[in-house]
Amino acid sequence: MKFLIILALLATVSAMPAKTYVQDVPTNQAPVQVTYVSQPYSFSYSVQDDETYNDYLHTEKTDGKVTTGSYRVELPDGRTQIVSYKADENGYTAVVKYEGDAQYPDYVQKKY
Repeated sequence: MKFLIILALLATVSAMPAKTYVQDVPTNQAPVQVTYVSQPYSFSYSVQDDETYNDYLHTEKTDGKVTTGSYRVELPDGRTQIVSYKADENGYTAVVKYEGDAQYPDYVQKKY
């Protein structure tokens, strides 16, 4: 869950407009303004490990102003959660869907 929150925060920050910063300089010089411009990027990764039951995918791209992407995660109840998102000057918008049915098998305590 922490991963998803951090991922949402990073997507929102990457969609923010360019910022201008003023650097500290000696008092006898005028301040220097530095502008950082958002750069376009695109990435994708997936993990499918049967031994640890990890199965997830993430893709994201931006043109420097609008960031879009999606990720999918296998949940412990057997469903797959799919999140598609968009982050721009209006904020972060996500659409969450689920595939499959939740399954809660009866707990059987093991005897040692």
